[in-house]
This record gives sequence, C-alpha cells and structure tokens, in this order.
Amino acid sequence: MHPILQMIIAFLMSGYLVYTSIPVIVHISKAKNLFDYPNKRRVNDKPIPNLGGIALFIGISISTLLSVYKLPFLDMHYITVAMIIMFFVGLKDDILILSHKRKFAAQFVSALILIIPGDIRLTNLEGLLGIYGLNYVSSVIISLLVIVAIINAANLIDGIDGLAAGLSLMVTVFFGFSFILLGQNQYAILCFAIAGSLIMFLFFNVFGGKNKIFMGDTGSLILGVLFASLFIRYNEVPIVPNYETGSSMMALSIAIMFVPLFDMARVFFSRILRGKSPFLPDKNHIHHKFLDAGFSHLQSSILILVINLSVLGLMYVLRFQNINILFILLLVLGCILPYCPAIFKMKILKKTI
Repeated sequence: MHPILQMIIAFLMSGYLVYTSIPVIVHISKAKNLFDYPNKRRVNDKPIPNLGGIALFIGISISTLLSVYKLPFLDMHYITVAMIIMFFVGLKDDILILSHKRKFAAQFVSALILIIPGDIRLTNLEGLLGIYGLNYVSSVIISLLVIVAIINAANLIDGIDGLAAGLSLMVTVFFGFSFILLGQNQYAILCFAIAGSLIMFLFFNVFGGKNKIFMGDTGSLILGVLFASLFIRYNEVPIVPNYETGSSMMALSIAIMFVPLFDMARVFFSRILRGKSPFLPDKNHIHHKFLDAGFSHLQSSILILVINLSVLGLMYVLRFQNINILFILLLVLGCILPYCPAIFKMKILKKTI
C-alpha cells in the first residue's frame, strides 16, 4: 500500500472515529453529571462535558495502529504505552481531580518509557548553547526535561475554545509534512491521524452546540506525549539531500510550539517570583490576557494562532542563520508575547477612532 494512501486512511479514519465517539461521550457525561463546572479558574460560564480526550485517544491510537499496516513502527509501541498512562491520569483528573505531584510523577514515568526502552531521545543539540553531541546520561536528562516541559505546555495552553486544538493542529500539520519530506512515513501517518482527530474535535469544541465538549486533561496530556515524541524524532532524523533547513531544525521545532512553551515558562517563573508553587493554577496565561483585553474566545484563539504561525514563518525565513541567534530571537519574542493582547487592542482602537 502506498504511504500517501495510508496517511489519507489514517486521517479519514481518525476523523470518523472522533465524529462518532463525541456524541456518545457527551450523552454519557450528561447522564452521569460529568462536567467541567464554572469556577474562579475557569472561563466557561456553564457546565460543559470535559472528556473529549477519550475520543482523541480512540481516534489517534486505532487509526494509527491500523493505518501503518506493514510499515515497521516500533516507536509506536512505546508512544502508545506513554499515551495510555497519560490517558488514565488525565481521565482521573478530569473526573475526580488529581494532585499536581501525582500528575508530574506520571509525566516523569511516561517520559522515561519513551527515553529508555523506546530510545526516543535527543542525542544532538545542533550547536545550541555550543552543545552538539550528547553522551547517554546528558541525553537522558535533557530529553526528560524536554518531554516533561512539552507535556505541561500542551496541558496548560488548554484554556479557551479552539485554542489547544487549533495550536495542536498547526503543530501536527507542520510535523506531518516535514516527516513526508524526510522520508519518515510512519511518523507522517501518526501526524495525519492526529490531524484528522483534531479537526473533528475542533468542530465540536467550537461549534458543537448541544454536543459541545472540552478535551480536558485527558486530551491535552495525550497530545503532550505525542508532540514530545514528534519533536524529538524530527530533530533526530538524518537530513535528506532535498530537505534544506540549514541547521535550524531545532529552532523550527521550538517555533511551532512557541506560544505553549514560552507561555508556560513565563507563567511558571511568574509564580515562583511571587513565592507560589509553579503548579498552582491561576488566570495569568496568554489566553486569559486576551480575554481580559476584551477579545472573545474565538478571537483570542485566532490571534494566538496568528502569533504562533508568524513566529514559525520568521524562523523559516531566517533558517540559515546560526542556531544561537535564532534561539536568542525566540527568547526576545517570548518576552514580547504577554504584551501582544494590549498591542492588538491598541491597533483595533486606533482603527475605530
């Protein structure tokens, strides 16, 4: 079977599975009173079912495992195990609430499964901070930090309608086409399975009406594991002759997750500076700032997606520059990020005056 056909099958199958699963999950959630209730930390004004991650897990795992067919994809064994751990941790947190310590411990275990038996780890930083090849111990430690950071970034950015799914779709499409160009068809199939699931979920999340649903921690934690795996494999794939990105694959892969990563870093440091736990929830994320500036959920999500896409575009244009120059530029843009809501608001006010 041609790999492109396998990708199309994965995309369509995952979308169909999510499409058929979500109404059932919503019905069960309403029957069992399983909702995300409004409170001082939430931005929804009415109870909404928050078990959409179940549909994402079903769509992504089943469609990927069936669509890879005879292609060797040993990595998927370990990715699936890590996903299952995050699935049950997220499910418990969505229903009963789980302490951040237990969630962090589960993330740590999932990361170690990917790194040690799965051997999904970074072995070269492309000269970032002057570091190239990593020995095994350094590789494990840095990969562990990267995986846990990406899982938390995906988890924390899920705050308003369409945002987490929209950013996740952007990440998936970027990696999907990149893996096609790199000849990594197994990972491309996984990406298109994720994309199909996210497109259908996004419809229910934003325009679902009576079937409106959130992905919950179940969905965001699963996506975090997947994106961490995609991030590492993208940076570890041997470059093919026609794939010209200079030495910027690391910068591009950071840029595609720019908003989640830098928003998480800012919020964590802000909490620490205030003498609070970095895991203590608050309403200081970038999407909260857009809402406070007067933008709707949909407007906020679209503007954040535009910011993320713009940063990726900038990194692509500058892709032949030194990796450290690109990283410094990303840090500068990360410092500007929290001021974007005020900047957009001022531009809109100027147009209306």
